[in-house]
Amino acid sequence: MLLALRPCTSVSYPLLSFHRMSYLCPHRSLWTRQTKYLQNAMAPRTSIAEFRELAKSSDRILALCGAGLSAASGLPTFRGAGGLWRNHQSTSLATPEAFEADPALVWLFYAWRKHMALQAKPNPGHYALAELAKKKENFLCLSQNVDGLSPRAGHPDSKLRLLHGSILDVKCFNECGYVERHNLTDPPCPALAPASEDYPADQTMPLLDPSIPAPKIELKDLPHCPNCKTGLLRPGVVWFGEPLDMNMLDDVDNWIARGKIDLMIVVGTSAAVSPAAAYVGDAQEMGAIVAVVNPDPDSADNLTSRDFFFQGDAAEILPLLFEGVIGTMDNQGE
Repeated sequence: MLLALRPCTSVSYPLLSFHRMSYLCPHRSLWTRQTKYLQNAMAPRTSIAEFRELAKSSDRILALCGAGLSAASGLPTFRGAGGLWRNHQSTSLATPEAFEADPALVWLFYAWRKHMALQAKPNPGHYALAELAKKKENFLCLSQNVDGLSPRAGHPDSKLRLLHGSILDVKCFNECGYVERHNLTDPPCPALAPASEDYPADQTMPLLDPSIPAPKIELKDLPHCPNCKTGLLRPGVVWFGEPLDMNMLDDVDNWIARGKIDLMIVVGTSAAVSPAAAYVGDAQEMGAIVAVVNPDPDSADNLTSRDFFFQGDAAEILPLLFEGVIGTMDNQGE
């Protein structure tokens, strides 16, 4: 309930439900809630050997992952070049209103994204996190990615929370309750085949060329719900303007509140979007040392001398960091 939310200030409050407040305070930065270690902050540690010892000795580990985890897999960014897809702002296609107005166009966009995701392969960073999850009983990974690469890397479902859903899931737009997980059908239906065509690197896919009219697709030819028989199926991602799964958020809150957290790993994300922005502070309040893996040096700005920062590609760094726990890995996660 909104009445239970904390006011938007930088003073310290009891743990939990902060991420719900952050919907009301989107300007709030990642670390403003954390004041204990910011005073007289010094440069974070960069020793792989020290981190390996910490990882080996840690019991409860929380990870937060963003797009940087999948960068080495070659996936295009959500917004694409200049933020446009066929002269549409990508964000304008990621809303319930856009789907209601032109479901064929939105489905073409997501069918293309799904095809790209299925063409990509999990990278060593995905495999390293999956192996860490198997080795550490009290490990939980929160992913902002919808690309399905973490599940495909064998990350145990019980230790993975997909905050923004998955592009491999479909559900009923009429909210009859139908959900299908990990649907690998590509294209999602025959009418969407233009979104799954492959072309040489030196050729532009016709669907991506705004000078070529988009394929005309009848409503009856789009994926329909097999349960209620009346609603369209839609991608199983969280669109702008939609709430996240509150049961999942409660589950994460309960995990965090269960006891001391030894280590918080932040991979390939600025953690600036709610509710992810709150989880680092939550973990710190439960005693966690924070380790950030990011090519952007600014990601280390708010870390302290008790924390870790590793600048670079998560696909290269994570297998090295976890080697003391998971052993040596090859590029196929073996």
